[in-house]
Amino acid sequence: MARRYDPERRQRIIDAAIRVVGAKGIAGLSHRSAAAEADVPLGSTTYHFRTLDELLVAALRQANEGFAKAVAGSAVFEAPRSRLAAGLAAVLGDWLAGDRTGVELEYELYLAALRKPALRPVAAEWGDDVADRLARRTDPVTARALVALMDGICLQVLLTDAVYDEEYARDMLARIIDGAPGDATGGATPGDES
Repeated sequence: MARRYDPERRQRIIDAAIRVVGAKGIAGLSHRSAAAEADVPLGSTTYHFRTLDELLVAALRQANEGFAKAVAGSAVFEAPRSRLAAGLAAVLGDWLAGDRTGVELEYELYLAALRKPALRPVAAEWGDDVADRLARRTDPVTARALVALMDGICLQVLLTDAVYDEEYARDMLARIIDGAPGDATGGATPGDES
């Protein structure tokens, strides 16, 4: 019997892996569970992804696109520098208010890199991309600090089921961009409060 040409099969397997992780967590993902979810033979998953780590890398790379699309779809990088904090806070708010399952899934795959070294370079990609874009508006150190703060705010919202506070995020992001009191950018130093 001739093999049927199926150019979309690899993508269907990635999509299925993401659905499996969304429903059962990382521990529930296997070549077998992805094949069943994608409705393809088990051999197809191992043909396209020799190891489970390869499948997880592909799933994480695709999941990472969620925040990247939110940033790319905004005008935050074209706005005046004075609006950068407000723009970033708004993008975070829009992303967190969107598909919550997708956001949680993105972070679950992202945090899987703690135990799976093969995922670490991919986990770092979104942060590196956003930091590179922000460095054009600020500087590399400030850009990395902004990414770390946004990442931390997102994790806190997801882990505590807290309501995202856009005003707080904007204020904290502005502190990093403009320099908080007491830092080397000209703010008051400790003891200068008088």
